Amino acid sequence: MAVEVVMPKLGMAMKEGSVSLWHKKEGDPVTKGDIIANIGSEKIETDLEAPADGVLLKIAVSEGEGVPPGTVIGYIGQPGEQVGGAAAGAAESAASDGSPSGGAVPDAAPSDGSAPTEAPVHGRDIKISPVARKMAEAAGLDIAKLTGTGPQGRITKEDVEHAIANAASAPASSEEAAASSAGTNATAAPSGFTEHTEQIPVTGIRKVIAARMHDSLQQSAQLTLTLRADVTDLLALQRQMSETAQRQHEVKLTVTDFIARAVVLSLKRHKQMNSAYIDDRIHVFDHVHLGIAVALDKGLVVPVIRHADQYSVLDLSRQIKALAQQARNGQLGSDALQGSTFTITNLGAYGIDYFTPILNTPEAGILGVGSVAEMPVYKGDDLQRRSLLPLSLTFDHRILDGAPAAEFLRAVKDALEDPYRLVL
Repeated sequence: MAVEVVMPKLGMAMKEGSVSLWHKKEGDPVTKGDIIANIGSEKIETDLEAPADGVLLKIAVSEGEGVPPGTVIGYIGQPGEQVGGAAAGAAESAASDGSPSGGAVPDAAPSDGSAPTEAPVHGRDIKISPVARKMAEAAGLDIAKLTGTGPQGRITKEDVEHAIANAASAPASSEEAAASSAGTNATAAPSGFTEHTEQIPVTGIRKVIAARMHDSLQQSAQLTLTLRADVTDLLALQRQMSETAQRQHEVKLTVTDFIARAVVLSLKRHKQMNSAYIDDRIHVFDHVHLGIAVALDKGLVVPVIRHADQYSVLDLSRQIKALAQQARNGQLGSDALQGSTFTITNLGAYGIDYFTPILNTPEAGILGVGSVAEMPVYKGDDLQRRSLLPLSLTFDHRILDGAPAAEFLRAVKDALEDPYRLVL
């Protein structure tokens, strides 16, 4: 009997997952434990292993489609084994409309492949994959007029791509041309634009980032302050301590570790920055739960160091490195990506000076760290070569005003310029 391959639940908060990449094709032999696909949720990307030996009989959910956890996405069995029609239909239904695999299957489309004579309101009952629906909406296509070639007449991504190609090659009607010139479809390509483009579905981590960044800018009053901190003494201390830490504790201290400690100490003194705007109330937190942005190939994640105010520089260094490694290996649970009260994001490795980081709402602030630059600076009457670190603080003006935000940023600067305070 064929073994079901199901979409795993990658965390308590996971609502939808998608297959980022199938490593096996239908008919390929697999061994239990083989990596057969990459699975992505709203925040996590991980590998999916084969649950049994055999061959991949059927792929029920194509790449990029979003389905709820527990949905059957494929079948593994013996060569020539048939997959039960009822089970396959349930998997297709769940992938299409988000119902569980054991739910009722809607009536099949007419056998001649024609579209229904009466289109349901907004196409809610039309069988169409989530990716295909998004593509159709972006292209301004009426899904009720599309013909599906998938199981039970389901509209697939390929069907929408074919319809888009046909629409591009067909002459536009006078009404369509007028609508286009009037700008009724703000997301449509410019008039006369015929160049072929690659269409990439927005799923998984990218989908969450897109939604959160847009919502952040729409729902908060963001302002960015900048200054430079003289980290000449800090760099000297970091080099001195790093050698000892490496030898005695097998931890390599970095400038980021000291910055994290400076931020934590400053947040304890300026509690208004360690807060969040939730339901028209400002929530001020007793402890610091520090988010550290980590760049991945598929997007940005922010693992959280719980109770960061209770850690030394050495402890913070261990936490930062462990969470970053887990993030890159796809081993972070969704719980490790929630609950931060302040975030640090660092673009120094890319040679960036100042930038405008976007708030990780509902947090009050986020600190952007740039690249250290060697500059001439007067110390009294002496012109010296000093190492300066650009800092960019974005804060929510609904929570606090410019003066207290500037005081917090100045506190971070002072802590970095007196680095021995960070280790005492």
